[in-house]
Amino acid sequence: MSEQPKTVFNVADMSCNHCVGTIKSALESEMPGVDFEIDLGAHTVSVAGDKAKAEAVIRDAGYTPEVVK
Repeated sequence: MSEQPKTVFNVADMSCNHCVGTIKSALESEMPGVDFEIDLGAHTVSVAGDKAKAEAVIRDAGYTPEVVK
């Protein structure tokens, strides 16, 4: 199985470990098994798979994701 390309979102309003935990829980709940990485220092969330769904999940968790690439 080939690895899916990741979409990188800039999440400027992700400012602490609580924010990271909220986004992590939302992705694990709404997109089980999806490969993702969260970098608090860079304010980025990288998600493999459905870009639109990932963006909606992050937005529904209360944050404002903007696609970087």
